Amino acid sequence: MNPYTKEERLKIESTVTIFLQGYAKNRYSKYVIAPHVAAMSMRERHLYEDMGFKNRVQMGKYMKCHFPKLFELKPADKLWKKFIYDSLDLVAPACFTCKDQTNCFACRLVG
Repeated sequence: MNPYTKEERLKIESTVTIFLQGYAKNRYSKYVIAPHVAAMSMRERHLYEDMGFKNRVQMGKYMKCHFPKLFELKPADKLWKKFIYDSLDLVAPACFTCKDQTNCFACRLVG
């Protein structure tokens, strides 16, 4: 179950948007793509699925196109949503219902 209130979710989405905007390559990426990625990151599936991509490779190409400096910082073995939320010292809402926490890259929810 997701422990975040509606207000907390809105604040987290705003925080993710601002984070992504700091790495945007242009105005379109900053004001259109960053808020969209942030909104999709609040959903319960993998980010690439919620973004409508067939796989993580497509997601990576998309992020490289819009946030190239952020792309360079992301470890190859870390998923995008996990990387973004870890960068902000947050836990993504989807992580609370994830069934693969023990295999995730340094999952904070695993005791």
